[in-house]
Amino acid sequence: MITNQPPDAINQPPGRKLFFALWPDEDTRAALARLQPLAPGRAIAAAKLHLTLAFLGQQPAAALAPLLDILAGLDVPALRLRIDSLGYFHKPRIGWAGMSDPPAALLAMQAELMARLEAAGFSAATHGQFKPHVTLAREAKTAPPQADFPPVLWHASNVALVESLPSGVYVPIATKHV
Repeated sequence: MITNQPPDAINQPPGRKLFFALWPDEDTRAALARLQPLAPGRAIAAAKLHLTLAFLGQQPAAALAPLLDILAGLDVPALRLRIDSLGYFHKPRIGWAGMSDPPAALLAMQAELMARLEAAGFSAATHGQFKPHVTLAREAKTAPPQADFPPVLWHASNVALVESLPSGVYVPIATKHV
């Protein structure tokens, strides 16, 4: 089932910065936010915490309909994610939380999404192999220290097509639920 946001979230000027993501519920988002003190750097606003599946960058208004079709056709399984590790991307200086063992269903869904995007003529930004993670902090000068923490158990049940507004706010345009 697809849930669309109100028209004011959709009727934005041409050229929209878009991405597909697993969008956490409020309890999961709060649990993820509790990990942020473990990651040095500028903490991401809790409302923006998510797991990116495909970053599309600036897209023309005409791209919205085919992207919504891709979302509608995507097989979204119920996923049990165990966020149990911390990591660091050196070049963009990002501290993140991820999974020591990402579920095969997550990797398969992301691969299906990438294949559908490519077949429709979209070029999603990739930085090598998909590394599922939640960005906790930007401008991190060092990697998060190794720390034991209770894992965040995330029952991910939806994928969202999200717009990054010029104000920095992330707005889910449409969400497909399991």
